[in-house]
Amino acid sequence: MSRRGALGAAVAAGAMTAMAGIAKADPAGTTATGDGGTPETEGHGGNRRQTAVGRLYELRRGNQRAVVAGVSATLLNWQVDGKEMLLTHSPDVVGEGYQGKTIVPWPNRIEGGKYTFEGEEYQVPINEPDRGTALHGLLSFVEWQPVRHRKDSVVLEAQQHPNYGYPFHLVFRIEFSLDRNGVRSTLTARNVGSGPAPFGTANHTYIAAAAGTIDTMDLRLGASTYYLVDDNLIPTGTAPVEGTEYDFRERTPIGATVMDTAFGDLARDRDGLAVVGFTRPGGRDVELWLDSSYGYLQVYTDDDPQGHEPRSGLTVEPVSCAPNSFNTGDGLTVIAAGDEWKGTWGLRVR
Repeated sequence: MSRRGALGAAVAAGAMTAMAGIAKADPAGTTATGDGGTPETEGHGGNRRQTAVGRLYELRRGNQRAVVAGVSATLLNWQVDGKEMLLTHSPDVVGEGYQGKTIVPWPNRIEGGKYTFEGEEYQVPINEPDRGTALHGLLSFVEWQPVRHRKDSVVLEAQQHPNYGYPFHLVFRIEFSLDRNGVRSTLTARNVGSGPAPFGTANHTYIAAAAGTIDTMDLRLGASTYYLVDDNLIPTGTAPVEGTEYDFRERTPIGATVMDTAFGDLARDRDGLAVVGFTRPGGRDVELWLDSSYGYLQVYTDDDPQGHEPRSGLTVEPVSCAPNSFNTGDGLTVIAAGDEWKGTWGLRVR
């Protein structure tokens, strides 16, 4: 998604995560004290140096390596056979474009930063001033705390405490893990408050072009509708993809197509998964899969970065709701007091 001016310093595409400061897993499997805070075992092996994106957690399995950063529960690296699959950045800078971040308690934009819930109007901070919107929730620069770190998995936790614009109390827990095919992420959002809470989420991982730009990649995305938007990228309606440049239901070259586009009505396989295919000339092909808790996709072709070459990576975000859902209700989840939402997505090589 277009992020011009939204973030600070950025770095070159494909930067490898520095090994120093990465927390290696406790072979026995470190567990938390029960409050989601500091694990009982302090060691983890390796340097505990803080970075611009918080603590780093290294995962390994077979020919795969991943690094998860504590700030915003970010998937910073995913490597297969030593080759980086993601558009990433050094952990010593903030990065740009919300690369790899877990987005809560709302994804995408809230028009004017205002919404009404159960008859009350709320105002959240506007952090995209050129469009007058509230973008990507409230925890995008907050560090999640470790619950458990093993060789091939890590569990992190964060809380959204009530505030004036979002007076709801949610506890988030996320697990990143490596299996034989790739990396998976499972997020749980639990409402520990006394009343219902509006909620949405997304993950902002970029798939890197293996060589050159995404113009050489093919995309397969089984969505039958896309969202029309105004100049501030707020939806004004939907339209069928058929006959448009946004029809990727069959494997199609991306070419020069420019997108900061939400898609809906996703096709599902017999397991209930929506699957997106990326053909990457010069590298391994990748698939993104998402369960039924994620009903939408947001595609961004990375056309206006500040710290790397344009169109170096493609974002296809698994999203639980449509843009501006806090105002429209389109896909919005309302979590009752004491209840929880759970969703899983993942990446695999082909």
